[in-house]
Amino acid sequence: MDFYKIYQNKKILVTGATGFKGAWLCLWLHILGAKVFAIGYSPNKNKNLFYSLNLHKKIKINILDIRDKKKLTLYVYKIKPQFIFHLAAQPLILEGYKEPYKTYEINTLGTLNILEISRKSKFVRSLICVTSDKCYESNSSTTGFKETDRLGGVDPYSGSKAAAEIIIKTYIESFQKKQKILGIASARAGNVMGGGDKSQNRLIPDIVNSLYKKNKIFIRNPNFNRPWQHVIDPLYGYLILGANLYKDPKKYSGAWNFGTEKNTVTSVLTIVRYAIKNWGWGEVTIKKQKQFYEQTNLQLNIEKTKKILKWKPKYKIKDSVKLTIEWYKKVLNKTTTAEEITKKQILDYMK
Repeated sequence: MDFYKIYQNKKILVTGATGFKGAWLCLWLHILGAKVFAIGYSPNKNKNLFYSLNLHKKIKINILDIRDKKKLTLYVYKIKPQFIFHLAAQPLILEGYKEPYKTYEINTLGTLNILEISRKSKFVRSLICVTSDKCYESNSSTTGFKETDRLGGVDPYSGSKAAAEIIIKTYIESFQKKQKILGIASARAGNVMGGGDKSQNRLIPDIVNSLYKKNKIFIRNPNFNRPWQHVIDPLYGYLILGANLYKDPKKYSGAWNFGTEKNTVTSVLTIVRYAIKNWGWGEVTIKKQKQFYEQTNLQLNIEKTKKILKWKPKYKIKDSVKLTIEWYKKVLNKTTTAEEITKKQILDYMK
């Protein structure tokens, strides 16, 4: 698509680059011919994906803590990016219960630092802060959460994402409208899957680990429904949004949902069964354990994004699971490299 050309030779900063979505985005931007700069954090269980994609040889990576405003400012002003994709976060609900203070600090203060640095700069043109579909307060909606729905959260992770959204909105309302150069947007996506995710207590990595070791797959909430999608779909949306922000910051600043189509939420048990079918073997059992609060049903309303950005998810849930399992099977069995299959899946999507 023509909008891809806007990224050629542009300086782009990706925070959270050593994370799952961050690594996929960095490779995609590199394929598009962008000058990619990356911020990562250590320790990070997903950093192996970043290095297995050979991104450390393709782009410049700086390991630093986004909570450190001084170091972050120095780095951003050194590279002077025109685009910033802010993905750095503490992304896990269970980790939020274990480390609530850390979760709030990373997800709110880190976002605030990025916003403040971008606001004061004269070079950042397009800033996308990636949050989560968990930022909405549960309202038992059957039509899906709209961008204008009330923010909230019962657990620390969800609360931290809602707080980040409030901070983002205040910057848009207070400063962005007075600046004609900088566009600020938040991107809210749901549960993603794809090759290379190694986060703990996340469904797909747990499934693959069990299948590869020929162990039973244990699941704790078989009937929980989620708007599952392949990681490529929301990333495609971020790229469209980033390009539009660059061209017309006033029009495209604000909140955007990148979810699935209506009535496509899928249960955990169904995902497991799809994975087993594509792997060719597997057993599943329900494991009762201490329950933390998680929303039973989640669905984003993507009508605004479809109408204005002309974005919609391309892959159905069966396609997403198939692509994900294919990635793991080939990489784990060493029939291809992580870099080769990730690049192929991105190029196939672009076609």
